[in-house]
Amino acid sequence: SSRLSTVPSQKPRQISHLQAQLAQLTANMADLEQVVRMAADQARDMRGLGGYAGAMFMASSKVLGEETVKGGGSAGAASGDREQDK
Repeated sequence: SSRLSTVPSQKPRQISHLQAQLAQLTANMADLEQVVRMAADQARDMRGLGGYAGAMFMASSKVLGEETVKGGGSAGAASGDREQDK
C-alpha cells in the first residue's frame, strides 16, 4: 500500500525530469545542426582548395617541364656555362 501512495507523487517529478531532458535534447540538436552546416561549408571550401592545389601542381609541372626542354635536359651543360661566366 505504501508503494501505491508514492507512485502519484513521483509522476510530476518524472514529468519535470523528462521536460528538462527534452529541453537539453532540443539544445543539443540545435548545436548539432550548426556543426553539420559548418562541416558542409568546410567540405565545400576544401573541395575548392583541392582544385586550386591541383591547378598549382599542373602549372608547376608544365613550367618545370618547359624549363627541362629548353635546357636540353642536361644540368651539366647549364653548370658548365656558369663556370665560364666566372
